[in-house]
Amino acid sequence: MQAEAIMTKPVITTDANATIDEAAKLMLSNKVSCLPVADSDGTLIGIVSKSDFLRREELGTQRVRPRWLEFDLGPGTVANDYARSNGRIIHQVMTTPVISAPPGASIADIVDLMMQHRINNLPIVDRDRVIGIITRTDLLLVLIRAMPKQGTTPPDDDLIRKAILAELQSQTWSGGDLIDVRVSDGLVELKGAIVDERQRKAAIVAAEKVAGVGQVKDGLLLSTDPFGEGFIAAERAGTRSRVPLVLLPSHITWT
Repeated sequence: MQAEAIMTKPVITTDANATIDEAAKLMLSNKVSCLPVADSDGTLIGIVSKSDFLRREELGTQRVRPRWLEFDLGPGTVANDYARSNGRIIHQVMTTPVISAPPGASIADIVDLMMQHRINNLPIVDRDRVIGIITRTDLLLVLIRAMPKQGTTPPDDDLIRKAILAELQSQTWSGGDLIDVRVSDGLVELKGAIVDERQRKAAIVAAEKVAGVGQVKDGLLLSTDPFGEGFIAAERAGTRSRVPLVLLPSHITWT
């Protein structure tokens, strides 16, 4: 899925010469958290968001640093902070350059940009003109639509087991085939060994994501191998191996 399929359009924009008051009212009336700033022909030149209005002299929330730190940062940084806290016109407080994406960007590309730059809104730009915007809310809506829906068809236990095992074995954290799966009428039981409690949570998640799973029973044992050769599951497909399984903190059980 590409950006143009999920972006919000048309985009509500503001002018670089608009006042802070006008921009804030525009955000509130349209229930948006940011405004791309465009010139007369629609070219994107900046962006302003609610966070740009948080550190304001009027609110008494402007950034205050110790003198020694201001000296260390230099006059440019301190002057910029002052302008953003006291500016009355959008071009004085807007963020430039703008992090944006083309309409053909994938969802993965969009999420990478948002996470890397710690932004909540991403303008979609075609030939320098803003044609849409994607927010984290838009991504949540995509997620809801993509989540598997539980149907009324009785689950096929064998298919469920194979799907869970395939998912586990494709993950490096699972330890290969050290986790076994049993399924009965959609009820999943996880058996075997893990070496880190975080694997337990991940294994349960891997099972729950498979369509048809009704409930997951945790039968995993936390263990460690003193020989450094890997770990033997407590029970695997009904077979047992004569290898010591060490259960934390110090109990040794022969299986």
